[in-house]
Amino acid sequence: MSDQDSYEVLASQTRFRGRVIEVRVDDVRMSDGSVAERELVAHPGAVAIVALDDNGAIVLVNQYRPAVRARLDELPAGLLDVDGEPALAAAKRELAEEAKLAADQWHVLVDLFSSPGMTDEAVRIFLARGLTAAGGDFAAENEEIDMTVSREPLAEATRRVLTGAITNASAVAGILAAVHGRATGWRELRPADAAWPARPGR
Repeated sequence: MSDQDSYEVLASQTRFRGRVIEVRVDDVRMSDGSVAERELVAHPGAVAIVALDDNGAIVLVNQYRPAVRARLDELPAGLLDVDGEPALAAAKRELAEEAKLAADQWHVLVDLFSSPGMTDEAVRIFLARGLTAAGGDFAAENEEIDMTVSREPLAEATRRVLTGAITNASAVAGILAAVHGRATGWRELRPADAAWPARPGR
């Protein structure tokens, strides 16, 4: 019997449906036969990009996040909210929109569940290299109006992760994965179109 079979969902009720997320309450049978109520957030998933330039500097964006009431240094990133759009296409779009950049080389760096105790949000983090300027007519709105874009050495970004100055989950995972990837000569990277079974809706 698989874990999925032993933790059977007996009932599910949607309590809220917003523009991006849904909140539902599931009654789940536990492994001992008891039933527990779980509040869960359904999320379309997201992509993030570790964009490294030829000098080994990483591209970071900084924007205000209302949930934590703070500005955070993050990777260029965005929702998988376009029906049928492959994750790689979404990553290329987000890198162009947020950082005005394109890349010649793309690989999967790491996949993660952002907070599996309460949401199915899955994030695929790409590595983008061979950076060039990209045009486009993306119109920033809301928090992105005053978003800033910067570059800093990967070693400095890593130091700031370890001192708690960079706390965005995707940025932390992507930066540390990039350090490992570079140390191993990028030999363990997956192709940019690698299968992603954890992507929501698949």
